[in-house]
Amino acid sequence: MQLSLHYISVVEIAFFGLIACFFAAFASQLNMGQISSEKAVILSLICVLFIYLKNWMRYNGKRRNVLNAKSKRQKIQPWKLIVLPLAFIILALVFLQAI
Repeated sequence: MQLSLHYISVVEIAFFGLIACFFAAFASQLNMGQISSEKAVILSLICVLFIYLKNWMRYNGKRRNVLNAKSKRQKIQPWKLIVLPLAFIILALVFLQAI
């Protein structure tokens, strides 16, 4: 169960990074005012902490047991689980190069 919690957190954090890099590249192309890099890092760390705590609260405890009882087991191919966060990270790196 802890593995699924970490996986979901990694996917959401990678998606957050992709969105942040996209908006940073978009803002730099439009020559909009930007926040300092120190403030951006602090804001990103706060968002990452929020995502992890949100997932920890959501996927632990009684609610998780109810979801497990109601869900039907589906076979998911492992390569799809690996490709999703990697695609987010690669796209974020592409957007970072556009800045």
